[in-house]
Amino acid sequence: MSGYDSGVCRSVKLAETEFLLDTTHPQRGSGPRIIPRSEHIVSRANVSGSALKVLYRLRNSGFDAYLVGGGVRDLLLGMHPKDFDIVTDAHPEQVRKLFGNSRLIGRRFRLAHVRFGREIIEVATFRGKGDGSDERERAHSGRILRDNVYGSIDEDIWRRDFTVNALYYNIADFSVVDYTTGLEDIRRKTLRMIGDPVTRYREDPVRMLRVARFAAKLGFEIAQDTAEPIAELGHHVRDVPPARLFEEVLKLFRSGHAVTSFRMLDDFGLLRHLFPATAALLEGNEGDTVRRFIERGLAGTDRRIAEDKPTTPAFLYAILLWPAVSRLAASLKDSGAREFEAMAEASTRVAAEQQRCTALPKRFSVPMKEMFALQRRFATRRGARAARVMQHRQFRAAYDFLLLRSRSGEVEAELANWWSEVQTLPPAEREQAFNVTKRRRGKRRRGGRRGGRRKPLSADA
Repeated sequence: MSGYDSGVCRSVKLAETEFLLDTTHPQRGSGPRIIPRSEHIVSRANVSGSALKVLYRLRNSGFDAYLVGGGVRDLLLGMHPKDFDIVTDAHPEQVRKLFGNSRLIGRRFRLAHVRFGREIIEVATFRGKGDGSDERERAHSGRILRDNVYGSIDEDIWRRDFTVNALYYNIADFSVVDYTTGLEDIRRKTLRMIGDPVTRYREDPVRMLRVARFAAKLGFEIAQDTAEPIAELGHHVRDVPPARLFEEVLKLFRSGHAVTSFRMLDDFGLLRHLFPATAALLEGNEGDTVRRFIERGLAGTDRRIAEDKPTTPAFLYAILLWPAVSRLAASLKDSGAREFEAMAEASTRVAAEQQRCTALPKRFSVPMKEMFALQRRFATRRGARAARVMQHRQFRAAYDFLLLRSRSGEVEAELANWWSEVQTLPPAEREQAFNVTKRRRGKRRRGGRRGGRRKPLSADA
């Protein structure tokens, strides 16, 4: 590996300071550029201690080991990564032997997860070009179904998605290795696909979702050749297993940039392949109303993440699916169904349709449906049954959803305010608010007369 040509390249630091700009270097060059520790801001002090343990154990065992991907990118941007991924020339089975606290996962890409308490360090083996063996399996569309072809770092680089995610931090000498225009694209805040975007999207359609996610998260512009094919190739997202798409949806909407991600998915035409019922409503007469509701809900999710508060996929899917559920329920009610039956049927139908696109596990779909069912019960504020709503396991989530509907103009603010106030009242005053009358306690009579069973009424009675 050769270093920088001092006559072409300037000094690097990054994160709004000095930055190396080598405009003579193409995306696919003859060799990597190596930025020594003195010329970049990546510091081990900002790297997870667990990740460092994995890097050093691999190196001390005779293997190459690099920090790679979003962790390096974020460190160069002056951000604080939550996840650290490692790449090595050690095969998964060798990693497994080195780390008793690891397990191998994945069929499509075999890799190791090394667990330190609740923290997981992902360790992958360098990917290779392959020789047509059975270790790489493709669908007719070009999508890679299985890829366990191992190689060197010089081959691995061209298997990565974006230039800004293809920077390697070498634990051996603390340098940063750049095979593409990654450093330059970070400086220019540009998201660029490595290689031919059409081919790369066909290999893995999830990359189109990652374009939206990273552009939203980083605030980067998308290179023209990276953005243009998405509208035409978006339908390939349907070929991805629903379980994997569920995970990608969570990444899109629980990263703190849900509103921007939602808009990008809609602009690229990808939303219709992930949430078809929602996308159809956005294109209809009520599109503006639906959009305001969803974006208001997603903005709330972004605020909770910014405040380091928990979020649940059940509430996220409730935001995205409620417009379709509420409108179908209204249609069923107009057709003669009772209100609670209409809501239950609409929830079941929309959830079933959604599961054909992205998985929606029962542990999330059931609470979501319960939240929807409670919306009808909030309208009743008198009696013991109304009071019992507050004891429901989904009351808090359903109440938060009621507030969202109120802010969006779906229900009167007075109703939401009443439920907000009643929660603050002492027990006695709360019973008065619900107009609950305590029953007198006494012996329960078994029949109409003492000492005997009630006789059935005759037909003439």
